Amino acid sequence: MKPSERILILLLGVFLTFFYTTSLSAQSRSFTVVIDPGHGGRDPGALGSTSKEKDIVLSVGLKLGKLIENNHPDVTVLYTRDKDVFVPLNQRASIANKAHADLFISIHCNALDRKRTSPQGVETFILGLHRSNDNLDVAKAENAVIMYEEDYSVKYEGFNPNEPESYIIFEFMANEFLDQSVQLASLVQNQLVSSSKRVNRNVRQAGFLVLREVAMPSILVELGYISNKQEESYLKSSNGQTSLANSIYNGFREYKREHDKKSFIFSNQSPRPTGNRPAATAPSSGGKEYRIQIFASASKLENGAPEFKGLGPVDFYNDGGSYKYTYGKTDNPNDLKSELREVKKKFKDAFIVEFENGKRVK
Repeated sequence: MKPSERILILLLGVFLTFFYTTSLSAQSRSFTVVIDPGHGGRDPGALGSTSKEKDIVLSVGLKLGKLIENNHPDVTVLYTRDKDVFVPLNQRASIANKAHADLFISIHCNALDRKRTSPQGVETFILGLHRSNDNLDVAKAENAVIMYEEDYSVKYEGFNPNEPESYIIFEFMANEFLDQSVQLASLVQNQLVSSSKRVNRNVRQAGFLVLREVAMPSILVELGYISNKQEESYLKSSNGQTSLANSIYNGFREYKREHDKKSFIFSNQSPRPTGNRPAATAPSSGGKEYRIQIFASASKLENGAPEFKGLGPVDFYNDGGSYKYTYGKTDNPNDLKSELREVKKKFKDAFIVEFENGKRVK
């Protein structure tokens, strides 16, 4: 063997060793999610005719945590409560902050005064200024839990959940995790609507104390209106709670997958999907790229639109004055064949399209 060949083999060995150890290190990094079932103990939360918010959200939260644990061995799941106990809002945030969690998911049920006709539907909140009185009412209701705590005005720096002036601070708060929170909220809301077939009340912003206190991407999910008899029946049923947990999990799974791609974490684990699963994706090198085209539209649609039937994230390209929407991307078309079969269950005319340097190849 020539000296040059020996050097080449040696360098190759060093490279492979470095790549292998780096990959193992990346895979060993733990991802922590904190699940926060609202209320508990002496605080029942919203009251339905035959159920309590604290019981429903605890059941859904535990089901969600079990799904994550069963399908993601690299994820650590923590709960702010896993039984019927009262936990102050600042302690819930402290649990997440001390764990340096990557995500915070707070779970609640909505309600209206008995004298008002109750709507129904799911909505997912991120921290921010409430853009409507409805959002303010929801924030007031959830923040009122601090009334159960001693010296709450001191603990929360004079915050009064019933005074609109207390919420002005949220308009000036810079949320460095806003983009990630919006992404997770959109994915979760989309799944709750498409998979659990709930009425869509959209992703919203409001001033929730529990979200203000956490230093990580965070969302607050309102599973539905316990004050609506039809929706209460669904919320307190085992099938309803399982479906809601599955939908939140599916949104989490998509978020985690995108997080891993950006963090260069590659795993041989194949999570068992409970709904639609995202198409194989790989970063484009600027050369050839393959995607699944699902349909065309004369108007531009945002990710999470009901027309996508739960698929996301979705890209588009312009062609002949119309918007053509695609799902997934990879540099190997074989990676998309199994995904195409799944997508065709929702879009029977879906097919694989080829791009080169960002432009569709025809």
